[in-house]
Amino acid sequence: MDWHTLLTRERLGKPVHSTEELGRSPFHKDHDRIIFSGAFRRLGRKTQVHPVTSNDHIHTRLTHSLEVSCVGRSLGMRVGEMIRDSLPDWCEPSDLGMVVQSACLAHDIGNPPFGHSGEDAIRHWFQQAAGRGWLDAMSAEERADFLNFEGNAQGFRVLTQLEYHQFDGGTRLTYATLGTYLKYPWTARHAEALGYKKHKFGCYQSELPLLEQIAAKLGLPQIEEQRWARHPLVYLMEAADDICYGLIDLEDGLEMELLDYAEVEALLLGLVGDDLPETYRQLGPQDSRRRRLAILRGKAIEHLTNAAARAFVEQQPALLAGTLQGDLVEHMHGPAKRCVLSAKAMAREKIFQDKRKTLHEIGAYTTLEILLNAFCGAALEQQGGRTPSFKHQRILDLLGNNAPQPEWPLHRSFLRVIDFIAGMTDSYATEMAREMTGRSSPM
Repeated sequence: MDWHTLLTRERLGKPVHSTEELGRSPFHKDHDRIIFSGAFRRLGRKTQVHPVTSNDHIHTRLTHSLEVSCVGRSLGMRVGEMIRDSLPDWCEPSDLGMVVQSACLAHDIGNPPFGHSGEDAIRHWFQQAAGRGWLDAMSAEERADFLNFEGNAQGFRVLTQLEYHQFDGGTRLTYATLGTYLKYPWTARHAEALGYKKHKFGCYQSELPLLEQIAAKLGLPQIEEQRWARHPLVYLMEAADDICYGLIDLEDGLEMELLDYAEVEALLLGLVGDDLPETYRQLGPQDSRRRRLAILRGKAIEHLTNAAARAFVEQQPALLAGTLQGDLVEHMHGPAKRCVLSAKAMAREKIFQDKRKTLHEIGAYTTLEILLNAFCGAALEQQGGRTPSFKHQRILDLLGNNAPQPEWPLHRSFLRVIDFIAGMTDSYATEMAREMTGRSSPM
């Protein structure tokens, strides 16, 4: 791979270049299209780790995505300065920063309501549906799309099909930004076989021609059928997510009183060492722990960003060859790597086991089961031109112009249902499921 091809400014779904605007590059336009999309706005009412709560300091998918984008921009610009001589003549470090920032903004745009438990609930429902024979009309590869349901593949569909220019390029982002978004540039055929991360894939069978087109435009090497090497900038997006996940999860854990301040402070001090901000040194006993942690966290992110950028440049030959094993955190040096891995371990042990989170996850299974039974049941009943019952017709009417048609293949019909349900916020999904079971909220 080479940077001239990897950073192409051409757009999906638009054969001619956009006219240049003063102070607004093609990658700035990508950023703005994502920010103004309905799918991005709805992230404000979707669970990040903890349920959307009355505590305004707890992260949602939206605040998480915005923070990841800030770290991603810094990473991209820093790497851009370090490899400036390898970049195309027209490309500035700020362009790299904007590409990574845009991809970071979109990295969770396809996640369903209720966070990762929502993803698992959808997979669980389709495994049961397969046992009932509901997926028999599909090919094995089409069934795998649902049995391994993955927010990254849904996000790729949102960006390339659903938002703005529907089924005609979607948001029409540049190939460079789409390549940087594609964390898993392969289909569900490889979700289990790779052993990379369980269920992880980035493209449904319906979007495979688009993935092939993007890979060709960017010069991504094809490794095997329906699988390509990752764009090098993916590793920066992934590192930004890991950094924020690691540190911000801990802040949320403190807000939820699941962690002790002393253990979180010790973790960050182990990374920062003597490089403490002067404002932190001047803090007194009257200053809140929240303020102390915010100052310390800023310095920690600076250290982690520097370490990730350095690891990227050191691994650039393997990145451009498409042969780098693992993620960028694994190639970071000493204290930085230990900090991220320790933060993740602390979150797994003390945050993810919280009873409130567990009850929320159980509720997610019930809510999504009600919705999937209703909408997929209605889509299935009308297959082959059959007339659905009055109830199922009314359910299909809720989808409006996006309702599946009787003559469509079942894979296409079920994807339209998933588009609707995965796009819901936590509160909208909960309220609709409640109304479908006759338990409307009291007036």
